[in-house]
Amino acid sequence: MEERIKQILMNLGADLCGIANVERFKNAPQGFHPKDIYKDCKSVIVFAKAMPKGLADVNPRIVYMKATDVNLNELDRLSYSASLEIEKLGGISVPVPSDSPYDYWDEDKREGRGILSMRHAALLAGIGSMGKNTLIINKRFGNMINIGAVLTNLDLKSDLLSEEMCIASCHLCLDNCPQKALNGLTVNQKLCRKFTYSNNARGFGVCNCNQCRVICPRVLGER
Repeated sequence: MEERIKQILMNLGADLCGIANVERFKNAPQGFHPKDIYKDCKSVIVFAKAMPKGLADVNPRIVYMKATDVNLNELDRLSYSASLEIEKLGGISVPVPSDSPYDYWDEDKREGRGILSMRHAALLAGIGSMGKNTLIINKRFGNMINIGAVLTNLDLKSDLLSEEMCIASCHLCLDNCPQKALNGLTVNQKLCRKFTYSNNARGFGVCNCNQCRVICPRVLGER
């Protein structure tokens, strides 16, 4: 069953796919557990879509931002289509928005939390390991991926966790963050957001900084 489900995602266009049984989410914060979204959830199917290599070295940033939007929309298409296909196997499925809308928002800290942490879901499903920049690093695609998920009541076997991909002695992302928003474990969203995201004169959203991603030695992986 696990391999059939993974093949569904790959056939639909995913570049990576892993599975985490819901038991792996026992340390999820209250209100952000898969069962808080879907009470009968037994497994989380996590998948990723790679971003073009060229986006690691692009300016102006509107190109990067637009491509990221396209990538996230593609993940939503995948989660929706995969949910329908998985239900043909006899389960019930719930597509989770890839860029999860914030139910939790702390205005003072400018801190938001998605209804499901895609990064932690990817970590628990063996997609990759967590970098000091808080991005998931995959051996094949580096950190140039975005992540989606499907919840299901099918009781599936978890994949093995990923080997550690972040280089222990490397601190490039920490040292080169212009806002000093990284401490190796978390990101200060207030410092990051006010510098990173804005609108240009025409009103289009732009990403002014992705330094923590592109300076990483693992940015492009082995592809």
